Amino acid sequence: MPSRALIIVGGGLAGGLCALALAKSRPDVVVTLVEAEAAIGGNHLWSFFDSDLSEPGRTLVGSLIGHRWPGYEVRFPLYQRRLGAGYNSIESEALDQAVRGAMASGAIVRANAAALTPTSVTLDDGRTLTADAVLDARGLSAAPEGLHCGWQKFVGQLLEIPQGHGLAEPIVMDATVDQTDGYRFVYFLPFSPTALFVEDTYYTDEPDLDRERLRERIADYGAGRGWQIAGRTREEHGVLPVVIGGDFDRFWPAADTVARAGVRGGFFHSLTSYSLPEAVRFAVWLASDAPLDGQLGPATRARAVAHWRRSKFDRLLTRMLMRAADPLQRYKVLQRFYRLPAQLIERFYAGRSTLGDRMRILTGRPPVNFFRALAVLPESK
Repeated sequence: MPSRALIIVGGGLAGGLCALALAKSRPDVVVTLVEAEAAIGGNHLWSFFDSDLSEPGRTLVGSLIGHRWPGYEVRFPLYQRRLGAGYNSIESEALDQAVRGAMASGAIVRANAAALTPTSVTLDDGRTLTADAVLDARGLSAAPEGLHCGWQKFVGQLLEIPQGHGLAEPIVMDATVDQTDGYRFVYFLPFSPTALFVEDTYYTDEPDLDRERLRERIADYGAGRGWQIAGRTREEHGVLPVVIGGDFDRFWPAADTVARAGVRGGFFHSLTSYSLPEAVRFAVWLASDAPLDGQLGPATRARAVAHWRRSKFDRLLTRMLMRAADPLQRYKVLQRFYRLPAQLIERFYAGRSTLGDRMRILTGRPPVNFFRALAVLPESK
């Protein structure tokens, strides 16, 4: 079989994993990665549960894992709970190193893409690159067409605390903090006894991010814990969509035949904005079963349509959180959710909730206004 050529536009998590998967499994494919920034993957931490990935997925990302813990905690005003699910974190530097080590010399082009077709990419300097297929993995704009969204916003910092922070495992949600701006929690990853990644996260109706305010919140939280912070060695921030509803055919019209990956194609969890499991699954599929030719666009769209349909229940839960609950009371939705069985929680994060899981989540008195909950049940375009 003659070799194929593929251009991946966007070297974030999804694009980087696609390039890495092809380099490992399909060395016959000539891959070009177009990325405007200096680093593949940008400046990010990505975390996931053991149960999120299949064996091929774990094989793909296993060497990238920099930190692993046997369990994690959640904390709410009424209770705290430890769950014994393995939890892992990947630093973007590891993805950058792996992709550069796997790809051929000159295969990474640092440039902005000005225009894409199913088989060509025109760069902003006027050059045109051609291939058997083009894959658009550039991420989403702040207001994605066709999607009705709330927003998950965060600032995270890696703190150096010489006297120690006292945490042995991650706290995925500490929602005992002030809830004035809507559902808010603080997230902790203990990288060492003295190094702690702290992220202040909240869900709101608007995408505006006040980074300085969240930095102050992190400092105030540390002061309240008595930490003497000696330094901050990394910082990241983000504004991620949480999908309430929408019209998929407006988001990705059938006439648009350029293939998409990652959040560009809607491959993320509607409520958590969680993208790593879908990015890994997509990369494994791309390197094993995808048509790397003119059919790649329709094939990726069909995969995205299937994901949109599977995510209908997740969008309902997002509406419950963002539309049926008052901002000050949104934490109660998650507080109730985390009382459910551990395996149900794992399946939810992995995007594999069963019919029984969905019935269990909705059974009982909802932690939101009953009539507002009824009003958001239908999904409107």
